[in-house]
Amino acid sequence: MNRRTRVARIVPILIFTAWFSAIGRTQDAAQEDVDRHVHTNRKDARVLPLPREDGVFHFVIYGDRTGGPAEGIRVLEQAVRDTNLLDPDLVMTVGDLVQGYNARDAWLEQMQEFRGVMAGLRCAWFPVAGNHDIYWRGPKRPESEHESDYETHFGPLWYRFTHKNAAFFVLYTDEGDPKDGTRGIRDARHQQMSPEQLAWLKTELAAVRDKKHVFVFCHHPRWIESRYPGSNWGEVHTILKNAGNVTAVFGGHIHRIVYSGKKDGIEYHALATTGGHLSEENAPDLGFVHHLDVVTVRDGGIQVATIPVGAVIDPTKLTEERLRELDMLRGAAITTVSEPIEVATDGSALGVASMIVANPTSFPVEISVTPLQVGQQWSFGPDHVHATIEPGKERRVSFAVSRLDLGFEGFDVPEFSVETEWLSDAGRVGLPKKRTRLGVALDVVEDRPFDAARSGSLSVRGDASCVLLDSARLDVPDGPFTIECWVQPTELDGRRGLLGQADQSEFGLFVSNGTIDFAVHLDGAYRAAETGETLLKTAVWQHIAGVFDGHEVRVYLDGNLVARTRGSGRRTRNALPFVIGGDTGKRGPNSGVVGSIDEVRVSSVARYDGQSFEPSRRFEPDDATLALLHFDEAYGPFVADTSGRKNHGVLREGAAVDRSRSVLSR
Repeated sequence: MNRRTRVARIVPILIFTAWFSAIGRTQDAAQEDVDRHVHTNRKDARVLPLPREDGVFHFVIYGDRTGGPAEGIRVLEQAVRDTNLLDPDLVMTVGDLVQGYNARDAWLEQMQEFRGVMAGLRCAWFPVAGNHDIYWRGPKRPESEHESDYETHFGPLWYRFTHKNAAFFVLYTDEGDPKDGTRGIRDARHQQMSPEQLAWLKTELAAVRDKKHVFVFCHHPRWIESRYPGSNWGEVHTILKNAGNVTAVFGGHIHRIVYSGKKDGIEYHALATTGGHLSEENAPDLGFVHHLDVVTVRDGGIQVATIPVGAVIDPTKLTEERLRELDMLRGAAITTVSEPIEVATDGSALGVASMIVANPTSFPVEISVTPLQVGQQWSFGPDHVHATIEPGKERRVSFAVSRLDLGFEGFDVPEFSVETEWLSDAGRVGLPKKRTRLGVALDVVEDRPFDAARSGSLSVRGDASCVLLDSARLDVPDGPFTIECWVQPTELDGRRGLLGQADQSEFGLFVSNGTIDFAVHLDGAYRAAETGETLLKTAVWQHIAGVFDGHEVRVYLDGNLVARTRGSGRRTRNALPFVIGGDTGKRGPNSGVVGSIDEVRVSSVARYDGQSFEPSRRFEPDDATLALLHFDEAYGPFVADTSGRKNHGVLREGAAVDRSRSVLSR
């Protein structure tokens, strides 16, 4: 077969192959075009935009690790855990890896510690030399100080590598003065980069002109001229600018995040710390924070995000079992087991406050209980209690409490702060702080004859503005009882509680939208007497009474029976406070009255029967009186109960005694 014959046979084969391949590429493109749509069988829905498909990768940068306390290495360990969750392509540093400023033995020990932590990374990492890594202190100082140690155990002082569509350059900013070999961080003669390194930089930048991005890393951010006057960074920047593809430069040393913006298209970033010393702790808005930077690289640019160390959460740790245990601990009550601290009418107090903190989980917990003093009027001993509670156990915590006879000006009830950490096998978990109020009670009220000129009333502002009584001390019996008061509302709209402790249990008297209803929870359900129409008026004193006689629930307005319903059975109890001026709830008082309340009385009998009676303007206590509050005087946060049973009330959220208004002066 001659050459012409062979060509004649081969050409059709090549044409067919090309044609077939073209058809294949066309079919692949068509299939790709089909795949690049959102597929659904839903009609008339909005067409969703598809994500970008440009090349993308991520890398992480760590700040300085030195100058801080020894536990800074723990911050670095946490940063490694965070980084593994983020799963970047690689990790860069910006120098000061070890504390340094020492001789070889100590330096080698610190190097091993740093590398040991970084060995936990699941990706490659690249070092940058800082002054702490190089400067020698001690006898037998070699001319190059720790440079040879660094290059032996960390890597070259300057180098480059490529990854995907980018080149990474590491520069060395602590070469020192070539004339005398000295090094420093303040003198301008020490802030120069050598001709040797600059020549290398030019040559290597030319070798990566095909890359879309070049990233440069160094220790000293010499582009901040106020910190490095007289440096030759201007020459460095010119080299970077002329390269044409340098995207960003990252530095460290100053232990504060500083963004210097873009210059000739090059972004300049200084990082704070990843375990190093911070001038201000936990002040990220000021640039002082332990962090790692995540850099997202796309063909068209980059995005830099700063993440505080410890902010990255591993969702696989939040298992059902783990959350069940944490929820048990989070919901565990702090139980007061001591009697309330009694406060005398001169404001003095003395006693012991004790509480029980329980650990219902299968791991130990650490607690720290701290009294929060108010106005420095109270004294506590000790000033805090720190303890470990084993699984399934509880701990009693006690404080001696005292207050001088300072009267009630500026009086407030102190609280305790309870901090809890769960010591699981996966590490410590800090729970939200809890607060519990010191239990206090008014001891003795001065027994003075009634003076109409001293008469007052309770002023309430709605929502949580109210007076609270200890329902356990009040102890309304299961049988007949009566709750009553005089009220002068200034607003009638919406749902509003007046007296009681109803929360799918107990009882409550409500004045919602001007109607009145009294409900008692009997044998698992409310039995409510409701007026169904607006009877209350504004700016007028009116008497309201809720009566349960064991067989019937009744409502009286100004002595007239206005609603009734049959009801009997056992009352459903709760441990919530008795609220005057609002409704109760597990999260605290709510839905309060706006206006004035006077002459609140709780009785262990059904005081009123029949169709009508004449309500008294001022009640007097008798054997059936469980609480009687005239609101004539306040003792700091307390209002006095004159029943003789010490069911004194506590003012909350702006509620106050108003001496200019009472039912007696209407």
